[in-house]
Amino acid sequence: MIRTLTRPRHLRRAALALLTLTAGGLLGAAPAFAGGAGPYYVTARELPPHPSSRWYAGPVTAGRPDPLPFCGGETLPSTASHRVFRTDLDTNALQVVVVERDERRAADYAEVLRRSLARCAEHAAEDPDVIATQKYYGKLDVEEGAHVYGVHTVRSQGASDVSLWAVGRDGRTVTLVEWAQLGGFDSAPVAAFRRTAVTAVDKLY
Repeated sequence: MIRTLTRPRHLRRAALALLTLTAGGLLGAAPAFAGGAGPYYVTARELPPHPSSRWYAGPVTAGRPDPLPFCGGETLPSTASHRVFRTDLDTNALQVVVVERDERRAADYAEVLRRSLARCAEHAAEDPDVIATQKYYGKLDVEEGAHVYGVHTVRSQGASDVSLWAVGRDGRTVTLVEWAQLGGFDSAPVAAFRRTAVTAVDKLY
């Protein structure tokens, strides 16, 4: 499924914290790190290969990424943890993990995040200088499932960016994965990113 908006407006094994939610809402509480415990992140070598650069993986960090990802970022709770990846050139990636108190809350949050990704191009096009096009690359059969999307944005000054996004869940743990670089859909490694998304969800528990 392709959606184009022409209305001009825009882990190696890194242990993640065990996150505990307080009462009062779907999301809450502060993350607590326990050595060797928690869901694992993808590693640099599990990202789509870059043709002319190696990937560099940052540390697993408590809290939301700064800046927030433009797809789904507004839904991320303070209890999230994340890991940033970069290359020597114009390609970067991000993984965010959220651990909920139980599977019901995780399922609800995963759906909130999925809906946000499904409307990402629409949100991007709220910027008057942006034209956004979106693709849905389907559902992946891994654990409780994962969904993959692509977004291409073009700014009035000519900047063209493409990003791939996946949201998936295993039990009470939800992950968001992003890959992004300059260019269009024709340069996006969709098949390799789908494999990365499957690996990311497989590592959750």
